[in-house]
Formats: sequence, structure tokens, C-alpha cells
Amino acid sequence: MEAELQSQVAFHLTGRRPASGLEAVDILALRPALLARYRDLTALRYDFPLVLVDGGADGDRVQALSGLVDRLLQNIARGDDAERVTRHVLRLERQLRALLAEGVEGSLSTLWDMAAERLGVREDESLRDSLGRARVALKIDGALVDCDAALPARLVAHAWRAVQDAKAARFRATVGRLIQKLSDILRADFNRSDAGRSAESLKASIGDLHADLFDFDAMSRLLTKAAPETMLSESRRTRIRALLTVLESQRFYAGTGGAGGGESAYSFVYQTCAGALAAYRERLAQLTAVARAMAVAELEIAGEFRESRHAAFFETYGADGLDPADQALFPDYLVCVNVQQLDAAETFTLSEILSAGLPMKVLLQTDDILEESPGGGGHFGFGLRSRQLAHTAIGLNDVYVLQSASSNLFQFRGHLRNGFAYRGPALFSVFSGATGTTGDLPPYLCAAAAMDSRAFPAFAYDPSAGTDWASRFDLQANPDIGLDWPVRSFAYEDETHQRVAEDLAFTPVDFVACDSRYARHFARVPRAGWAANMIPAGECLARDGMGSLENVPCLLMVGRDETLQKVIVDEKLMREARRCREMWHSLQELGGIHNSHAQRLLAQERKAHDERAQAATDTRVTGPGGAPAAAAPATAAPATAAPPTAPEPDADKPSEEAYIETPRCTSCNECTGINDKMFAYNENKQAYIADVSAGTYAQLVEAAESCQVSIIHPGKPRDPNEPNLPELMRRAAAFQ
Repeated sequence: MEAELQSQVAFHLTGRRPASGLEAVDILALRPALLARYRDLTALRYDFPLVLVDGGADGDRVQALSGLVDRLLQNIARGDDAERVTRHVLRLERQLRALLAEGVEGSLSTLWDMAAERLGVREDESLRDSLGRARVALKIDGALVDCDAALPARLVAHAWRAVQDAKAARFRATVGRLIQKLSDILRADFNRSDAGRSAESLKASIGDLHADLFDFDAMSRLLTKAAPETMLSESRRTRIRALLTVLESQRFYAGTGGAGGGESAYSFVYQTCAGALAAYRERLAQLTAVARAMAVAELEIAGEFRESRHAAFFETYGADGLDPADQALFPDYLVCVNVQQLDAAETFTLSEILSAGLPMKVLLQTDDILEESPGGGGHFGFGLRSRQLAHTAIGLNDVYVLQSASSNLFQFRGHLRNGFAYRGPALFSVFSGATGTTGDLPPYLCAAAAMDSRAFPAFAYDPSAGTDWASRFDLQANPDIGLDWPVRSFAYEDETHQRVAEDLAFTPVDFVACDSRYARHFARVPRAGWAANMIPAGECLARDGMGSLENVPCLLMVGRDETLQKVIVDEKLMREARRCREMWHSLQELGGIHNSHAQRLLAQERKAHDERAQAATDTRVTGPGGAPAAAAPATAAPATAAPPTAPEPDADKPSEEAYIETPRCTSCNECTGINDKMFAYNENKQAYIADVSAGTYAQLVEAAESCQVSIIHPGKPRDPNEPNLPELMRRAAAFQ
């Protein structure tokens, strides 16, 4: 046993496996324990696949298949056969997932029919009835897409088109109105002219049907004598004609009087930043001309254009750049680029686009976040290039930035819409999960594992959401954001066939363990060699040192045969996990979680509070001038009862008693709404714990999670028999 222990320690410290005792790890045959239950995603109902809906309102343009099916069943699964219809439609939903897993592509309607055929709809009358009802109730269609390498570009482009379609409709309505009004001015001017009142012109306006009923020569003479002289000036007439020429020939949107005299409308989707920037510069003069024409046209229609006042202004209109409101009338450019395409020149161009505030939305797709750092030393990049660009963009202050794994894009669809609606540049950094080195682990799971392990956290930075970080920066999409790593329960059957459950943290070590390229950082320990010194990697990282050189970090992994395995991890990978945790801590601070500045101020306030309390106690004991204080008469009336003060904890040690930082309360009513016996307000309408025994520990934790300023600290549970305590204590840890 001593030799086995030494070989494990040696591997952990050096990464070199001894000749015997430890075995090489076939990563593709093993999965981290928390991923083992997800062998067949087609059997699960989750966010994917998605339907990219043709048309529809902005909020409905992307729908999860499972949600769409649920709504269908609510409408059709009624009456005595509701169970049968539900069963059949859910079978078809699973078959749709299976088709996508096989690589079949197409619209929802096309794949629906293929799935129905596979299920034998022609031979089974009851199945045909169930699916026929659902098919009739299915009112939408669109591409059915899975979470794969193509998803980020398809989904982002679809969301971009939804915003651009709405913008195009507004532009067409505005420009169509301007063209009509300007044309009416010229038509009215012509009708007042001699040519417009000529017999030929009058006859043409009536048409041939009733031409014999009128004497057009007499009518022309009469109108010529009676008409007032209110003709347009030649300069105004020329100006209006020029405006019409510009508006009718614009190529930024199709369908507004013709695009460029027979030329097609511009495209705004590009595969490189350089191509998009070149197109923007080439079109800038025409864009300025169209914006100027629209502004002048509004004045002309209102009769407010004064050449002496406005001509000089519009001569230089847009020379120093257009106003954001004017720029927002025109399409935004969409650039879809893979991080592998970013050479030095392309990276510089991307930085130029973002820093100049150009109207471009850039999808930066990353397929592999485990590339080694270009600085050498064997460090993992953990999305180094995409992370650097995202953080640089945030530093510019006026760039919308979104980072997310593709598995989270459906949940982030609101943030996507906000990014496309934002008046300015936006950067969408997405990890696809399609590394090609994770065996049969689907891209969805790979992407989700990267996000959960903090290797590629999700966040959004919206400059238009407010003036401070609390308003602009959103980290909420990540699981258990108050913790270093998410913790989940894992249950298995031991060698005596007893059920064993334990909490496991999902760390970057688990994520790397999914990638075949890094099998060298792991070594499998035969069951006979399992020992108490093998500590879960998450626990080792939490300790930041294992307390003994003999302790070795390990992972629980599960093979394809569902047998439990233990693999130990070398120190190099553990160091990388700690680096990843420090990067996560930086994001937490930006998101207001465990903010060091706030914690320092809180510690100072607590210290000052303690000093004031001690000074007040000393004064009561000694009295003024150091004389002993007189005892209060036994018959004195009791003072008005004040709310009890919660014990102030040590600044560096979580309190075991529940308490509220009452002076920071914003009176939001969240806690009192949960239990108004446990929580109450003082005379300043600020919350305190009135009676901790008047409710449950679960209510304390719920109140802490609901508190808008995170001032409720649940402490330790008072009732050791309260249900679900391990889970409650895990949730409470973020607020202690």
C-alpha cells in the first residue's frame, strides 16, 4: 500500500506515470461522474433543438422544440384520448431529436413528416390521428437546428434578421411617405403650370372614357385665367427632384422605390471584419446622402426649408459623422468570424471597428477553448483570445458585449435581441462546444460543461442599461454564481449494492477530463488502490492546499459500462484550475459578488459599530466624568422596546446566527412577504429578524436569495431535522 501511495503522489507532482500501479486513461471511454447520466440526449427534453421561426414577432422568432410541443399538447390533448395523443406526440418529438443527431437537416415541417413516417404513421391509425391533430395545430415553421458547430452563426444571423426586418419596415414606411409627399408637391406644381393646364394635359387626366363630354380647350383657357401665380421657384423644384433621385435610388433597403436604378440592395452580412469595414467605408458617402435627403425632405414637406438658413448647414451634413439617431435608421453590419481566422490584421480591424463605435455586430465563435497559451509554459488558454477581446471591448465602455456557451444561447435570446437593438457596436463571443476531441460527448454537453466549470462563463455587458456596473453587467446566467464551482449531488451503488450519495463540485478539471488531448494529466487507480488520501479535486481546490503532501486530488468518472472509476490528477492541471477560479473571481467582483471593496467597507463599518457599542457600554458603567453610573429605580417605567440587534459577526468568519445588515435595508418587502413573523421593520422601515424561531431555515435561505442588496445572512440551521438541509446549507453558503 505504501508503494501505491508513493506512486500516486509522484504522478500528482510530476505528471509521470510509474511502470505499475497506475493505468493510462482513455478519456473517450470515461466521463466525469456528473455527466454520466446524459449518455443519450435524444431521450431528454431540454432547450434543444430550436425552431428558427419564419416571420412572427421578435420574441417568437426562436422557440425551443420542447416548449412548442408543450403548447401544442395544451391545445389538442383533451378529453378521453388526451393520454394517447400526448404519448404519440412526445414520441415524435424524440424522433425529431434522433434525426438531427444523425445529421439530417431541414425545416420543422419537413422533419416532422420524416419522423412520422419512421414511426409508422401509415400503418397505425391511432398514431395517424394523434399526429394529424398536432400537425394541423402546428401554425409555425422554420429551420430545426441542434446545438452543433453551425448553431452560433445560424442563431445569431436569425436574431439579427429579426431586428433588421423591423428596422427595414420602419425605413420603408418613412421613405415611402417622403417620396409620396415630395411627388405630390411636384405634381401640384405641374398642375398649376401652363403645361399642366393645357388641353392635352387636362384630357390625359380625365382619360378616354368621358373625353367627348368636355371642351378641353375652353377648360384650359378658363383655368389659365383663374389660376393664381404660386409656382415653385426653380431652385426648390430642382432640390425636390434631387431629393427624389437620392431616395428612390438608395440601396440600403429593397422595396422603397427601386434599389439603385435596377441594382440590387446591399448585403450586410460578412465573414471577415476587413470585408465589412471596407464595405462600410465605400458606402458611407451614399449613406450620408440618404440621411441628408431624408432630413431635407421633412423640412420641404413641412414648408420650413429656408435656403438662406439651411443650405450651408446641409452642405456639410454628416462631415463629422452622423448622429446616432440618423445612423440607427440604416442596417447594422453582421460579421460572423471564427477565432481561428483572427490573424494579427483581422484582430486589429476588429479592434478598430469596436473602438470607432461603428454600427457592426460581430459574432466571434470559438470551437476550442483549451488551446495552449502562446506564451508557452504549458498553460491552458481557456478561451484566451476570445476572453481578451471580450474584456477589451468591455473596457471601451460603449460596446455591447455578450459571452456565452452555445448551450445557453436560447436562455440568452433576450440579451441577443438587446445587443442587436443597441445603437453601437456589439461583440458576441460564443463557445460552440464542437471541439472534435471529445468523442461521443455532444457539443451541447461540452459547451454546458465549459460554462458550468467557469472555463467559459456567461455574461452580458449592456452600456445602455444604466450608468453603473450594477446596471450594466449581468452574470446571473451562470449556475451558483456565489460559489467557486457548481455543486451537484451524485448517487451510485457501491460494491455492497448500497446507495451512496455525495456532493461533487464541477470544476475545470472535470471539463478538461472530457478532452482526449489531455489524458496525460490523469491516471486511473485500480479499485484495489483506492485510499483515503484520494481527495475529490473540488475539495482540494476549496482547501487551496490539501493539508498533507500525501493527499492526491482525484475525479470520479464513469465508463461506458456504467462502472465507477477514480482517476488522479496532476498538479499542473490543478494549477490551471486555480487560475481559472481567479478569473472567475474577477468576474464575480464585476457582478457585485464577493466584492472586495464592499467587504472591506463592511468590515470597517462593523468595526466602527463595535467601537461605538463598546464606548456606549463604558459610559453606562462609569457615568460622566468616570463616576459610577446610578442604578435605575426599580419602579422606573420601562423604555420603549427597540427591535433586537442581530449579533455582529467577525468580519472574516461567517456567523452561525442569522442576522440582517439592517442599516443597508432598502425596504423592498421581499423578506416580510415571505414571513412577516420572522422578519419585521423597525421605526425606520428597515428589516430585522424579529423572531428566528417563527419560521424555517428554508424561509431564511429564500429571503437571502430574494434580497435585492444581499444583506440577509441565514447562519446555521436551528433545527437539525429540517428537510433538505444539505441543499439549503449549500445555497446559504453564498450569503454567509
